Amino acid sequence: MKRRSFIKAGELGLSLALFSRPAEGATFFLKHYLSRPPKETPFYTPNQDFYIVNYARPPELKAEGWSLRIAGNVKRPLELSYTDILARPPIERVVTLECIDNEVSGDLISNALWKGVSLRRLLEEAGPGPTAQDVVMYAADDYSESITLDRAMNYEAFLAYQMNGETLPKVHGFPLRAVAPGLYGIKNVKWLSRIELVDYDYKGYWQQRGWTDDGQIKVTSWIDAPGAYNTINTNTYTIRGMAFSGGTGIGEVSVSTDGGRSWEKAEIETVPSLSCWVPWRFEWRVPSLSQSVEIKARATDKIGRTQSPLLAGAFPDGTSGLHSVVAFTESRP
Repeated sequence: MKRRSFIKAGELGLSLALFSRPAEGATFFLKHYLSRPPKETPFYTPNQDFYIVNYARPPELKAEGWSLRIAGNVKRPLELSYTDILARPPIERVVTLECIDNEVSGDLISNALWKGVSLRRLLEEAGPGPTAQDVVMYAADDYSESITLDRAMNYEAFLAYQMNGETLPKVHGFPLRAVAPGLYGIKNVKWLSRIELVDYDYKGYWQQRGWTDDGQIKVTSWIDAPGAYNTINTNTYTIRGMAFSGGTGIGEVSVSTDGGRSWEKAEIETVPSLSCWVPWRFEWRVPSLSQSVEIKARATDKIGRTQSPLLAGAFPDGTSGLHSVVAFTESRP
């Protein structure tokens, strides 16, 4: 053991020895050694902070010489240059993306204002064949994925070339990437090079390994404040956090301050899109006793799906569970 670690361990042991009851020592340990500050989640994630999960090293692509080909089961195959894409009618949408491997309250989720072109309009221009079923997207790094033709035509999927007002960064898919609201990141293909319509259920890279073919994001929420094992000594405290449902919008967030025995509605903010996360807040009347409390959050989307309390890992269709935070209150006059 290093000298510094030995000294810190000694200090901890001496501190805990000062308490006559083990519970007091445990509380002291949690408050002073495991406490974490509240999180500050900006509504728009700066590009440099946007989460990154890539199948391979980002390919070196230049706008000059790049093109997107739309072929397969279509009536009029297209080949569009970067200039052609930029000349199409643009759309802007606020969309939150989440990795399928993101834990409840994890960091593999981010929000941005995207600018691009409608996938539906491009497919209408190409003319889907009568038996077309899946829209397969191929990336320049050899990754491939698919969404259904119905999803491409009716759920506001688009191809983005800007992110938060800037040219799409290389690590996020320059020159063009797919944004499919409501679907996990595995379905949002970067570095697009080709789109092909097929008359069967295409299995992409992750589906061949047993992961979900549907890819629909689960309803989730988390607590930003208080942080873990924070001490609250005020009469009121604003519990706050974020909620997300994929593409269906958040209808309600409830908060429990007694470990899930009772729930109260939180206030949710108005946001510019059904496909982005939603800040929420709850004004809590803090008990005037010294005690530990378990705070939980639970979200429901606008079509009635409620966040599952079942704790599940990422495989095969995304994590689930309720986020909880333990905090301490102090006696007050």
